[in-house]
Order: sequence, then C-alpha cells, then structure tokens
Amino acid sequence: MSAAAPLALRETGEASGDATRQERRARWCAAYRPLPGVPDEMVGPDGAVRPAWDRFLDRLADLAEDEVSARFAAAERHIHNSGMAYRVYGEAAERDWPLGVLPLLIEGREWAEIAAGVAQRASLLETVLADLYGEAHLVAAGLIPAAAVAASPEFLRPLHGVRQPGGGRQLHLYAADLSRGPDGRWRVLADRTQAPSGTGYALENRMVLARALPEVHGALAVRPLAPFFQAFRNGLAAAAERAEPRIALLTSGPYGDTYVEQAVLARYLGFALVEGDDLAVQDGRLFIRTVAGLKRADVLWRRVDGDFVDPLSLNPASRLGVPGLVEALKAGACVMGNMPGAGLVEGGWLASCLPALAEHLFGEPLRLPGLATWWCGDPAQRAAVLAQADTLTLRPASAPAQGAFTTRAFGRRDPEETARLLAILHDRPGDLVAQEPVQLSTAPAWDGPGLVPRPFVLRVFAAATPGGWAVMPGGFCRVSEQPDVQPVAMGTGVRAADVWVLADAPSDPATAPLPRLEQAPVRRVSGLLPSRAADSLFWLGRYLERAEAMVRLTVCLLSGAGTVPLSEADAGTGRRLRGLLHDWGAVPTVAGPAAALAAHALSGREAWGSARTHVLAARRNAASLRERLSVEMWRCLSALLDVLDRPEAAGSEAEWLDRAERALELGAALSGLAQENMNRAGGWPFVDIGRRLERAINTCRFAGTFAAQDATADDLGLLLHLADSRISYGARYLLGVALAPVRDMVLLDPYNPRSVAFQVERLAEHLAGLPALRQDGLPEPQTRLVRSLAGEIAGTEAAALGPDVATAWEERLWAIAEAVETRYFPGGSEAARPERLVVLA
Repeated sequence: MSAAAPLALRETGEASGDATRQERRARWCAAYRPLPGVPDEMVGPDGAVRPAWDRFLDRLADLAEDEVSARFAAAERHIHNSGMAYRVYGEAAERDWPLGVLPLLIEGREWAEIAAGVAQRASLLETVLADLYGEAHLVAAGLIPAAAVAASPEFLRPLHGVRQPGGGRQLHLYAADLSRGPDGRWRVLADRTQAPSGTGYALENRMVLARALPEVHGALAVRPLAPFFQAFRNGLAAAAERAEPRIALLTSGPYGDTYVEQAVLARYLGFALVEGDDLAVQDGRLFIRTVAGLKRADVLWRRVDGDFVDPLSLNPASRLGVPGLVEALKAGACVMGNMPGAGLVEGGWLASCLPALAEHLFGEPLRLPGLATWWCGDPAQRAAVLAQADTLTLRPASAPAQGAFTTRAFGRRDPEETARLLAILHDRPGDLVAQEPVQLSTAPAWDGPGLVPRPFVLRVFAAATPGGWAVMPGGFCRVSEQPDVQPVAMGTGVRAADVWVLADAPSDPATAPLPRLEQAPVRRVSGLLPSRAADSLFWLGRYLERAEAMVRLTVCLLSGAGTVPLSEADAGTGRRLRGLLHDWGAVPTVAGPAAALAAHALSGREAWGSARTHVLAARRNAASLRERLSVEMWRCLSALLDVLDRPEAAGSEAEWLDRAERALELGAALSGLAQENMNRAGGWPFVDIGRRLERAINTCRFAGTFAAQDATADDLGLLLHLADSRISYGARYLLGVALAPVRDMVLLDPYNPRSVAFQVERLAEHLAGLPALRQDGLPEPQTRLVRSLAGEIAGTEAAALGPDVATAWEERLWAIAEAVETRYFPGGSEAARPERLVVLA
C-alpha cells in the first residue's frame, strides 16, 4: 500500500463523517419553522441559522443520536439522584428540576448590549428607591406620582429614612426578565427587586449541562459564572462594617418554592442558611442562635418578602421573620440585601415613569426599553388607554409584573369582566396600569426527533459591587413545552434552559480564573452551626439508625427465626422477634407469612415504624440540610428511599430478603460517607450523637428481649446477628453461644463498635468537645448523665447483670437524648420514643 493510501482513506472517512453530521443536522431542523413576525433565537431575520447555533449544532451532530439520548438520560438521573428539585406553589411534594436539553445561546457582542442595559436599569432603580425612602425629590418634581407610591403595599413606611451601612444601598441583587420585541431588540418584561430567584438554578443548570455536553461546552468558549458569584459575595461583604463579616441567607424554610436553590447558593457561597427562628435581635444587634450561643450576623441576604421580615414592625401575621429586625436595621447594626420595601419599584406604575426618569437622572435613554405602559391614575394617560383599550392589557398598578405578558387584551375579555374593569377605570383609575400585549420570542427546544420553536423568558441578574454593577454572563431561562403556553413560572409544561454567553475569543478576560488570595487567613473551623441545623443533623442520624434496626430485624425474620407462621402456642424466638416488630409499629400483626410481614416492615406506607417511614423522616431532615450535605450523600439517601419506597406487592421471601440486604448496603454507605466525608468541625458530631444514642437504645431493647435469664441458643444467636457481632463472637469464643459472653459483647465490650459501652464512650467524647454555655467549669446535665452511665457500664460484670439492667439503661439513654435536645436545640424534642412516632407517619 502506498504512503498516500492512509491519507486517502482518512479523507474518505472525514467526508463520510461530515455527511453523517449534516444528515443529523438536517433531520433535527427539518420541521423548524419560526412563527411569522416573531423573532427567533436560532433563525435570524434573513432566514439563516445564526452563527452561534450553527457552531453548536455542528458540535452536537458530532455525537451519534443514541449517544445524545444517553447523555440527556444520564443528566435526568443526575438531577433526580442529587435532589435538584423545586416546588410548585401550594404543592406539598417536590418535583425533579425540569432542565431542557438545549441551552440558550447568545453571542458576546450582543450580550455586551444586554449587560449594559441591565446594569443601567439596576442603577436607575437603586437611585429611585433611595429617593423614595429618603428625600422624595422625584415625587416633588412630579416625575413619580405620589398617589401610586402611597397606595402601594410594597411601600414599607417603617423603613423610610433608614440608610444601610456601606453607602446606604437598597439593592444588592437585581434581575430583569427579557424577551425580544417585534423589531428583534431585547426589551424588559419585568423588573425583579423584591428577592430575585433563579441564580442558584442558573448555577445548577450550568453544572448539569456542562457535565452532559463537555465537548460542546468547551468548544464554544462559554463564559463561566463563578466570577459573578464571587463579585456578588464580595459586594455583600464590602457593605458590612467588619473586615470579615458573617453572612447569612434568610430562607422561608424547606417548604418554600425555591428552598433547594437557596441551599445550593448557601453551600456555594459559604453563607449560613437560616430561618427566622434561627435569628434573634438583642440590644439592637442581629444574632444567630447556634449550639455555642448567640453569634452576631453582619449581613442578611433575605429570600422572603420584605413585609415578612419583622412581625413587630411590619406584617404581624408573619412566622418567617425576626421580631425587632427593623430596629436593628435602623440602628445600622446589620446589612440586608435587598432592603425590605425594595419590591416597591416592581409595580407597574413605575414602568410608565422609567423612560423620563432615565433622561432626568442619567441624561440618556433606557438602553433596554420596557413594555409601553400607561398609569391610569394620570388623566392624560387614562385617555390614551381608553382610546385604544381593545388592544391593551390591564393589571393592578402596584402588583409585580409577573403574568403581565400573559394577560388577555382588554378587547378579548368577557362582557362581565370588561364591565368590572371599566368601573375601576371610572372610580379608581390609579389602581390600574395598561400595557401593550406581548408575543414572546422563541428559542429552539428539543421535541422528540427534532427541534421546534418555543416561547421563552430570559432572566438576567446584576450584583452590586464596590466597583459598580456586575452582570452574570448567563442567566435563568424558562422555555415553554407548548407553542401556546407562556412560561411565566416553573410548573407543568415549562422547562429551564442553561444560558451560554459565548466569549468573543478563547482569551476573553471573562474566562480567566479567579485571582488567588495569597493573604487569606488560614482557618480550621467550618463556620457556625445554627441550633436548628444541629437539631436536623441529630434526627437525621437517629432516623437512619432506626431504619437500619428495622431492616436488620426484617433480615432475621426472613433468614431464619420466624419464617414459619406462628401458632398460638409458639412462645419461642420467632414470636419474640415478631412481637418486637409489632411493638415498634412495623407490622400490624404477629401472625402470617414472613414475606407479608417483611413487606410491612420494609415498605409499609401505613406502618409508622416501617423502614420506609424512618427513611422518609431522615430525608425530611436532610431536606433542611441541603447546604451541609454532599451530593454523594444525598444521592445515596435517595437510592435508599428508592429501594424501600416500592409497592407492597406480593413477593417471595427471597425477593424481600434481597431488598433488605440492599438497604443495609446503602445504609452502610451513608454511614461511611458521614464518617469519612463530613468535617469534624462542622455538624458531624450531632449526626454521630444521634446515631450513637439510637444504636445504644436499640441494642438495649434487643438485649432485654433476647438475652433474658432463660434465653435460648436461638435467642442469643439472633441477638448477635442484630448487633452485627457474630464474626467477632466466633473469633473470640469457639464453644458456641452462652449468656454471659453474649451479654458482655453486646452490652459491655468497649472494643465492639456495636456495643452499648462503645456508644456511650463515643457520646462522652462528643459532648466533651461541644461548646459549653457556662464558664464555671461544672459539667452540664447531659454530660453528667453520660458520665454516670459510662462509669456504671465500666464497673459492671456480665455475670452480675440483673434481669432488668438493659431496660434501665434504655431509660437512662432516653433521658440523655432529652437532655441533649433541651440544651442544644430550639423547641425541644422533635419526636419522642418510637412508640409515639405515629404523628410522623
């Protein structure tokens, strides 16, 4: 073969590959037809594919179609397993995050115009807010209607005249919802100043899509998001008085619509995630309740509505805020981003004033125009509205603009609604604004075999920094799955899309890594631990241990003792085992086939003591700890729940035993992740305290049930299995099971990691390492109780154990648990003993 032959073959292969790529592209785009008169992101006004999309489709077509499908399926599994979720308002259950498979692409030059417009708009609204909560010069000059300001429920009068430290800023984070107008230019649909959401989801979208399409992401030189988040964090820190401030994110709690996003942000930015109950105001200062006492908070980034932050000064119905927080703000003792009352400028009435305000304050027009808006409280504007009412939309003047671009035009309403609006226009015209209706522009979405145009809304974020406004090079995009559904909010029929801003060249400064902080001080602490978080960590450990105990009981039920249905006369090991399952609320009866009882014990939905119920409770506690748990730990917990959360369908004993053993494996993996991955200076001690207490309590119950004076060899063998000590016992004793040696190994042996003695020693170590509130050197109640029990266990011999010792130690362990809860956690115990867990089922 000549030297030219390989080259010829290679060229033939490349040509074949090019043809295959073009075939894929053509097939994907065959049915893509932009709507007439509606701007589209993939196809330009000239009918040609835009350059960014041309490059993207070429790179995507390098992958075989089954490979593309496999990548996206893997991305969906990652989203589910990592707990990336959201909650639709009013729903109790979370939904997996619906991320679309295609990003929204924006060229660098076009993005520069968007960023400049968003920064200008943020600066304008900051200036307006400062004036309205200050001297009100703009109202006096007639540029802003006083009646609209006074009538707005977002104008919080207790905040008037309050200036924050660090320059008195009202806004620290701003967002604008954008779409293209009929002329193809970007325009603002709505301003977000209250507590803009979406930054965390934008971050997660990027991580997932870059993981699914690393070759495409890398080839297109997508600008990173990390510099924006660093700038935002630095901006909040710079506003505080202290050089190294403590920053917290105020959340409404795990049942909030965007709690998962808030946990992502807290973990990524290193903020303390706190609820209102975690905070307290004393002497005009804001503090976080921690296991080490009150710790001062310098900056509070709120993600709750402004009037809910303080039930004393603002909304008395609020259960989300902190009594006295407004007084702390007035005293300048803390910085809040954004300030309560910032939602004032979201009202539609201000949109009618913004063009004139930009000219008056900045001497230039708006770089990003908004929707044409008329405030009906102005006679001239009302007359203009009445002249073209059939073509305009109407909405409340003080309400945020969300949904404004989906409201039906006035002329398309039913007669009754039309009459009602006309009455408002006549009697209370200042309550309404009119806007031009909006036809959202479209972007490509994946629909089965190919691409289709779908309406979308792009949210762009700007963060205040000492050097000005920093705009995120990307954003949060919502795309409809249907051509006639407007993506106002996340929910059925709406998907998210990552936003890729393409750098002009690989050497674009925005792609440079963050500067290294050579002078950053070295620390070996992981930050404060709020009492609420410690409470959830404690119960996470306890519920996981309860689930493991239930699974071990079920394994014993299926693998030996109790597999034969009981007769009334049977009083042996099997009946005791089934009786314990019944007493702990796992099975409804002690009679029946073992497989049926195992179904209840493992996956029972009505059984308050089933392993499934305990894992659900563990996951509920973990949900409030998302910022503290690794993705691997959440993935493992989700897998454990998937194993147990199955229908209680009929199955053989072997099938249920296989499921139980798989649950034990995942439980061991969770324990290993906690032991090896959680920082010992963080919340890990409370996870381990919960585990140790629950394991000791369970072991005492097992010993009291199966190691009585009249225990049989079957009883003792089962106890060793439940305590996972069969191998250790067999290595130490060669003559079979006996009462005293089994009791010693399960209750008294300090070297057995499953014994009661071992658990109590670890409890003593943990409590000795936790911070004390008193400075008198005397041990606190929980420490005294543990030391007393440890001393008694150390001084006890197995042969001298009385018949009720295990039961007595169990009662003392419950007292230790209650003392720990009273000392470290708000509100006392979440739940009492397993027998009383029915309220949690």
